[in-house]
Amino acid sequence: MSRPVILFVDDEKLVLDTLTVQVRSAFGDLYDYETAQSAEEAWELIQDYKEAQRRIVLLISDWLMPLEKGDSFLIRVAKHYPDIRLIMLSAYADEAAIERAQRYANLFAFIRKPWERDALLSQIRKALPA
Repeated sequence: MSRPVILFVDDEKLVLDTLTVQVRSAFGDLYDYETAQSAEEAWELIQDYKEAQRRIVLLISDWLMPLEKGDSFLIRVAKHYPDIRLIMLSAYADEAAIERAQRYANLFAFIRKPWERDALLSQIRKALPA
C-alpha cells in the first residue's frame, strides 16, 4: 500500500525545499512529499494522484502566487477534494483572503511567513489524520 502524500505549493523553490526538509525530518517515511511551484502545477498533481488512487492528506499552500492566489486555489481544491486538509502559509495574505479561505475552503490553519518550525510542525500534526 502506498503512503499518504503531503503537498507543498509555493512559487519560491527555497520555501518548498525548506518545508520539505523540516516536515520530512519530523515525519520521516510515514508520508511521501510532493512540491509544486504554482496552483496549476499543484492541480495537475492532485488529479494525477487521484487517478493513481494515491491519497493527498495535507496541502500547504502559499497565498501570493502568480496566476492564482492561494485562497482561490484552496477553495477550488476544497470543492473538488474535501478530504484534503488545507493550510495556507503567507507573509502577504490580507484578512479578507484568510477569511475567504476559512469560510469557503474549510481552511485548517493559517501560518504567517516567516514561520517558526515548531509551530508549523504542531499545526501539521493537528491537521494530519490520526
